[in-house]
Amino acid sequence: MAVATITTITTKPFEILPPLKRKPLPAGQPREWYVTHNRRLKAMRLAIALLDTGVYHPANANNRRIRATADRVGIHRPSDTTCRMVRALIR
Repeated sequence: MAVATITTITTKPFEILPPLKRKPLPAGQPREWYVTHNRRLKAMRLAIALLDTGVYHPANANNRRIRATADRVGIHRPSDTTCRMVRALIR
């Protein structure tokens, strides 16, 4: 009688880390500069989270997957523009 072995793949669960101590942004920039800066930081965090989950190609990173990753990591829901930036970073 043969015994079948079943293997399972376990992935490391997402860890929600405490917020980092951040330096204040420089004063005197136009509002659009701050919006773009924060959007780039958010896109970078999401791209890193997607790469950690095995999404290595922009075609696999649709808006639904990016937003689901944001929910799991604890980031506010990204806009369509931020999702495009995430795909550009994955390339």
